Amino acid sequence: MSQIGHNRQTPLLDTVSSPEDLRRLDEDQLRQLADELRVEMINAVSVTGGHLGAGLGVVELTVAAHYVFNTPDDKLIWDVGHQCYPHKILTERRERIRSLRQPGGLSGFTSRKESKFDPFGAAHSSTSISAGLGFAVARDLAGRSNDVIAVIGDGSMSAGMAYEAMNNAGAMNSRLIVILNDNDMSIAPPVGAMSAYLSKLISSGSFHSVRSLAKEVAKKFPKPLEQAARRAEEYARGMLTGGTLFEEMGFFYIGPIDGHNLDHLLPVLKNVRDSDHDGPVLIHAVTQKGKGYEPAEKSADKYHGVATFDVVTGKQAKPTPKAPAYQNVFAKALIAEAKEDEKIVAVTAAMPSGTGLNLFGDAFPERTFDVGIAEQHAVTFCAGMACEGFKPFAAIYSTFLQRAYDQVVHDVAIQKLPVRFAIDRAGMVGADGVTHQGSYDITYLGCIPGMVLMAAADEVELMDMVATAVQIDDAPSAFRFPRGEATGVEMPEKGTPLTIGKGRVLREGTKVAVLSYGTRLQDALKAADDLAARGLSTTVADARFAKPLDQDLVLRLAREHEVMITVEEGAIGGFATQVMHCMISAGVFDQGLKFRPLYLPDFFIDHDKPAIQQEVGGVDSTAIVAAALQALGLEEDSAAVQLQTSR
Repeated sequence: MSQIGHNRQTPLLDTVSSPEDLRRLDEDQLRQLADELRVEMINAVSVTGGHLGAGLGVVELTVAAHYVFNTPDDKLIWDVGHQCYPHKILTERRERIRSLRQPGGLSGFTSRKESKFDPFGAAHSSTSISAGLGFAVARDLAGRSNDVIAVIGDGSMSAGMAYEAMNNAGAMNSRLIVILNDNDMSIAPPVGAMSAYLSKLISSGSFHSVRSLAKEVAKKFPKPLEQAARRAEEYARGMLTGGTLFEEMGFFYIGPIDGHNLDHLLPVLKNVRDSDHDGPVLIHAVTQKGKGYEPAEKSADKYHGVATFDVVTGKQAKPTPKAPAYQNVFAKALIAEAKEDEKIVAVTAAMPSGTGLNLFGDAFPERTFDVGIAEQHAVTFCAGMACEGFKPFAAIYSTFLQRAYDQVVHDVAIQKLPVRFAIDRAGMVGADGVTHQGSYDITYLGCIPGMVLMAAADEVELMDMVATAVQIDDAPSAFRFPRGEATGVEMPEKGTPLTIGKGRVLREGTKVAVLSYGTRLQDALKAADDLAARGLSTTVADARFAKPLDQDLVLRLAREHEVMITVEEGAIGGFATQVMHCMISAGVFDQGLKFRPLYLPDFFIDHDKPAIQQEVGGVDSTAIVAAALQALGLEEDSAAVQLQTSR
């Protein structure tokens, strides 16, 4: 049995391993089950770390949804997936719940390959309504009658994709149930008994019958009067419940209701399930992040994503950092620049602390903009400010910037606007796994004409690249940096602008040249030591720029060494491609150069420690050594050699 705090047990939950077991319980047992489920989730996350607050906020909603709907035949789709841990516990994965985000363990998000109860994988926000509509239309085309339920948070509703989906769903009129999990009360005020009564009434069959009768009567009137009567009914209901916006988009709105009160949730969900209403329905449930765990209730932001922690005290077991986090180095550098340049502004898409812009916001609140989960808008918003002579820095995770690619190309690059992209979480990201890995930004930005691309090898270079970006006023620019702690080198108070398109040589050799792009530099230096121990003199260079490329440096390394290796923490088509084009144009391959590009392989790398992911990806020091030995005909029996030679 699972325990938490003072020997609390989970006897009822111990009898439930699947929704089928859950649906055998009496309704009056569900309150106890929800309490035990919350206990189990807190206990599990205290061991593994992960997303805590969001899951605690949907415990009752999860229980009610699986109790009322016939999952997995009915499709329950979670947006983002931060809140899916209670769902995983109830859907045949409790025995593995303490493997969350661990090597070989459960994903921290929903995953189709993991369970039949995860009909759609999600880790980026605002996709659930679009996916749900796809499921609903496919159901209609196949002649089936199952329900489709999409659960989306109010934060995810700040993204345009959610509204695009709602607009389409309202127009198509397929039966789709959307549950708006409003955990910030950003849309509606606190709810009470009257709201619960109205929601139950509006969702009931009797209300639908009366409404249908009223519609039939209204049809007997001339057309203008019929339309007026229909809109009067909609607005009257909107005034009572606050759902006018959703009604205008074609949804039948129910709510707000207390998302923690099973006596409110169950009858509403049953009414909606049993209704003959054909179109989309939106149920507005108000919840509280961290519900039922006092430390998380008091500090929802600090308990959104947590390290392992003590259940009784809530104290997280975060190791003492040996160096500042890269995002804080970025913030320090940007603050230093902004003190001298009032045109500098900073934009984030709902990730102020994740990108370090909370620190910039403390220093310059009027020059800091959090636009919500809206990366597309963030980029074009920056473009507009750039048009007026401001110097916008768009601080966006690599994996999230993918969502704004058209805006980067069309609204920024074509117009040659000097928007500066601070690309956080570049490369492997550990426990967040494949959905959050920054594997593609070098490639997807490298093909855009006029883009200046930089990658920092350490925190000093990051500060220098911030200073460099400030000076670039005639083109877009981007610099990438990884998640986690920096290297621990001493930092200046302010960065120094770099010469555009110039790299540096850190170690001179004669046999092998290793050209690193970004934070693979430390592994390149270690590989050089290992090769030197084998009698292979090795040069190590830091490219700094992928565009414009330091062609003089590239060609010198190619002509003065027998083997040349590039290494980057990114996918095919990135930095190595820029280098190869340069060398092909110069004809260096005709002189017998042995070239070995190291980049991430053509498969998704599962969640693990970043160092393990880099090893699996073949971009660590072992892979560099293996590539050099293979090129020289000195292969060793190692997995790294096999990986690199199989590319």
